[in-house]
Amino acid sequence: MAENDPELLNSVYKEVSEKLGMDTAMEIYRMFKGQQISFPVRFFNPERIRKIIIQEYDGDNIRLLAVKYGYSEKTVRRIISDSLKSGKGEY
Repeated sequence: MAENDPELLNSVYKEVSEKLGMDTAMEIYRMFKGQQISFPVRFFNPERIRKIIIQEYDGDNIRLLAVKYGYSEKTVRRIISDSLKSGKGEY
């Protein structure tokens, strides 16, 4: 059957089918055909991660938090600093 032949698919659907299976590629096609989609660089919700960083900050673990959540140390420091300025620091 033609719809089960990945060689017939457009490149993006072919790649999806190779990585995730033909059924997933077909479902993505049905859900999003004709739409332009962009995916955020960050997989997780930045606001939720920000709250977790604030909760997990112990005064001496900036490097660990940066590595754990994929942020720079500068960004983690800014998150903590902003939290302290707004009075929402919880460590």
